[in-house]
Amino acid sequence: MSNIVVILNVIVVLGMVVTAILAVNSENLLSAVICLAITGLFAAAEFLILHAPDVAISEAAVGAALTPVIFIVTLKKIQGGDKK
Repeated sequence: MSNIVVILNVIVVLGMVVTAILAVNSENLLSAVICLAITGLFAAAEFLILHAPDVAISEAAVGAALTPVIFIVTLKKIQGGDKK
């Protein structure tokens, strides 16, 4: 493995760890969902580095796009229900 790949791998893994910790410790639920989506993007990038493009596409579609959208819609519906 070349040095650039190792450095990129370390940066992506550290990004995943930092955004996961931010998601867990976030007081605001919307911020936590956004951090979760960014964690999914870092995971997709890691799968690309590991030469698994099919898994990376699945992770980007589900972990970084679909799941956060479902969470955001749910949060909006729950907060909208409190206003009635």
